[in-house]
Amino acid sequence: MKPLGLPRLAVRRAPVDLETLRLSRARLAAIAGFVVLGLVWLSVIGLAEPFVWGALGTGHDARPYWETAMRDPYARNVVGGWDSYLYSPAFLQVLAPLRSLPWIAFIGGWEAILLVATAALAGPVLLAPVALFVTTELWGGNVTLLIALAVVAGFRWPATWSFVLLTKVTPGVGLLWFAVRREWWSLATALGATLAVVAISTVVAPGVWRDWIDLLLWNAGRPIASGSIPIPLVVRFPIAVALLIWGGLTDRRWVVPVACLLALPVIWYGSLSLLAGVIPLALPDLAKRWPILGVRWRDLLGDRSAVPLRTESGSNG
Repeated sequence: MKPLGLPRLAVRRAPVDLETLRLSRARLAAIAGFVVLGLVWLSVIGLAEPFVWGALGTGHDARPYWETAMRDPYARNVVGGWDSYLYSPAFLQVLAPLRSLPWIAFIGGWEAILLVATAALAGPVLLAPVALFVTTELWGGNVTLLIALAVVAGFRWPATWSFVLLTKVTPGVGLLWFAVRREWWSLATALGATLAVVAISTVVAPGVWRDWIDLLLWNAGRPIASGSIPIPLVVRFPIAVALLIWGGLTDRRWVVPVACLLALPVIWYGSLSLLAGVIPLALPDLAKRWPILGVRWRDLLGDRSAVPLRTESGSNG
């Protein structure tokens, strides 16, 4: 006797939504990245107390931003010095509200700014590996990540280059990109914004600007303490210029952060975090959209060029 069988039910699988799947993976990657950044932030706060700062405390690069007296900011002025302040007076003036806080509150707020810059540069997909890559720089609290962000944003808002020129100065050679591509309005905007900041700052604190210029001239060419990559600026700077010319002529924006890295006065090992600026310029679609904010770097960067030099397909590098 033939056994009775149950009727076979047709199972229809719902089609896979690839966009939803990619978005879910991006969310998971972003969560992992934020966990890494959160752990870094907590470690910075936990080791930033003054009693451990001299030996192993975090925030050693940011500490002069907090403790330097505006009336005489360049009293300690040796490149590579533990407590030297070497940037323009305008930087201290902009940080004045944050500098008024106690040290732990200051470093907590400053690190939060750096973490936002890291997230903006890396995007959700690469946030975790990039956070690990820049951890050393985050522990120190230097401005390199903000320089990388200023360089990337400078393609849309050239005024952000004023931050580069008024901190590390020499990476400002990246403005050669605009000159090579004959984007004169962008170049004028960057220089005009810088001059406006200088003018306003000079009215507030006229004497210290001359001290800063003297400091830059005095430190030029002086030997640097150990801990940096031992390639002098005189060797690196022409390479940076050549790279910018090539990148400008071939429409490769990603060369600008690389050239700025080469043009730094001193390349500390943490300075390599400036390479995070390559990500939104070379791989804008890899981190196309933040799961929460919906920010796309292509939208922020705008048109590829105001005056394109090459129109052939595949010329973006």
